Amino acid sequence: MNYARILLKLSGESLSDKGASGIAVDRLNHYANEVIAVLDKGVQVAIVLGGGNIYRGLEGEGLGMDRAQGDYMGMLATIINSMALQAALESRGYKARVLSGIAIDPLCERMSRRRAIEYLEQGYVVLIGGGSGNPFFTTDSAAALRAVEIKADILIKGTRVDGIYTADPEKDPNAVKYDKISFEEAYEKKLNIMDLTAFTLCAENEMPILVFNINEKGRLAEAVTGHAVGTLVSTPKK
Repeated sequence: MNYARILLKLSGESLSDKGASGIAVDRLNHYANEVIAVLDKGVQVAIVLGGGNIYRGLEGEGLGMDRAQGDYMGMLATIINSMALQAALESRGYKARVLSGIAIDPLCERMSRRRAIEYLEQGYVVLIGGGSGNPFFTTDSAAALRAVEIKADILIKGTRVDGIYTADPEKDPNAVKYDKISFEEAYEKKLNIMDLTAFTLCAENEMPILVFNINEKGRLAEAVTGHAVGTLVSTPKK
């Protein structure tokens, strides 16, 4: 199946080298090139980035900080990552806009469903930072919310493994990969795909989730053009 509009979710850690923090230029360039390959096929792309390479909201609790304060700091980290990817895309001649769950004038505009869709239809990559704009919600939950809001055809979660397995394939060599699985089955098997809030929001709105290895060159373009890539989580057709 070909997809006309996607919401791509990337973790903040994906922008840094393993075991490091901050933004690695080679990683940033790789993701920019992957997104461009999809844009060149006429696909509309929105992106939600995490901020864990810079700051995680939960880290604040270890410092005696209020959880909400830490979460707001984490939201700022997602905006920094979004701005970095925006710059990488624009340096290659592609249009990109950063919208945010929290307004930071003049760096980015406040996220609204209509504004995001208008930019997508005009050919912009829309990077949605600032999480949901509220503390106590993960960027996975924000990605699910934004995917539903902009009426994406699918939420694509880029990871460092090539799909969903019966166990962690990095720890269990006998883990078996699923090509397709239903929301109900994934829930019953307690598979760690996204946090429960995000997963439930996608299930209730029949928003399919594709999990795949974003670090392999060309995989994102394959995913949006119907190739068998990663693991698809969806609601079975009646």
